[in-house]
Amino acid sequence: MSFTIEQREKISIEVIKVLVKRFESFPENTTENRNAPFHEAFLNAFSDKLVGKVSNIPVFISLASWQHGLNTTLGQTFFEKVAHILCDGEKREYTSKKLGNLQITKKQQEAITRIINNLSTSSKLPNLEDENNVILQKDSSPFLKAEDFSADVFYEDTDKIVAIELKTVQPNSSGMKVEKQKILEGKAALFHLFSNKAIYFYFGFPFDPTVNPKEENVTDYDKIRFLNSIVNANKFVAQNEVLVANELWNYLSCTENTMEELLIIINTIATTSFLSKFHILQNNSKRNDKEYITLLIEWNLISEKMLIENDKIIQSQLTTSSLRKNYNKMAFDKDGKYNWDRFYILKDLL
Repeated sequence: MSFTIEQREKISIEVIKVLVKRFESFPENTTENRNAPFHEAFLNAFSDKLVGKVSNIPVFISLASWQHGLNTTLGQTFFEKVAHILCDGEKREYTSKKLGNLQITKKQQEAITRIINNLSTSSKLPNLEDENNVILQKDSSPFLKAEDFSADVFYEDTDKIVAIELKTVQPNSSGMKVEKQKILEGKAALFHLFSNKAIYFYFGFPFDPTVNPKEENVTDYDKIRFLNSIVNANKFVAQNEVLVANELWNYLSCTENTMEELLIIINTIATTSFLSKFHILQNNSKRNDKEYITLLIEWNLISEKMLIENDKIIQSQLTTSSLRKNYNKMAFDKDGKYNWDRFYILKDLL
């Protein structure tokens, strides 16, 4: 087992939050679908191809919209949160509205402009080592304010800074040039802020959509094939500044088979009985039932399990109205968030 029990619990809670949110928005009644007349009109041309696959075009539109919402949730929240859990990292935003802009030198800025121009015209191929040698150098030119930049995943270790920009597996065609310039400027700025540490800034892709599940493991990746599938990727990005699928997750966790373990956790929780099981965790009268603690074990909820196992001791310490009120709160709210405030209050009674 490569994850700690604490990591497994935190990841499980993120899975629960995603599922609760997506269950709330799942299209149960197609008569209440949002109006999409242009989509429906165009899809009429494919109605014969949809026979046997979906019941009707409005259902197809609703499901497509729902899946888009799932894609957004995974891309903007879930992958980022899980990455932070695995590497003990965080999101960093060096912007005028957040942590403030950093600085780069005029010479660095000119070097970055040359690199981007050369890559744009294909006069040079992307080369991570050469680019770093040019921009990660101290010089005496004036300092300038760096452009806003952020890193979805950021952590500082003893001898290095690691930043990762998590990307959708199908970025916009113009996105690679913009993102490459952002990463170059980010590395240059971090070089001055953390002058005694090595700077690493990667593109991270959570999975490889070019993998054929019938012939390959879903956690595998073919970086050459994958980058070939993205417009302008090979033009601007070197292979060794990209982390894909299991390579990304293993890098974050510093262990092997991380993506496989993530999928096991998700598949264990994401079953057709999820919602009924989740409602059990929201029912305080079920706390002493065997199915309650069985569910806590199944879903890796070790913190709540500890409270249940020490329930008699905790109840004996409920000496104030405030403590009793916190004890009677639900472990999970309607959005699937675990009540950590309640947990720490009750844990202190042990």
